[in-house]
Amino acid sequence: MKKGMTLEKAMDRLEEITLRMQDESVTMDESLKLYEEGTLLVNFCSEKLNCASLKIRELSDNEQDDTDE
Repeated sequence: MKKGMTLEKAMDRLEEITLRMQDESVTMDESLKLYEEGTLLVNFCSEKLNCASLKIRELSDNEQDDTDE
């Protein structure tokens, strides 16, 4: 994955890949390369979203702890 990749850039690239793969002129080799790149991007996005979700839970838990005192 490229250094400096953001969730937004990854999602944009996934959209480009999806559109490209729908093109009937794409060869099998190109499709496989695009699929491989797409899989890496999906994993990257999933990891980013999981980290964000965990951070939100931590912040929510900390806020709850502060109101309990």
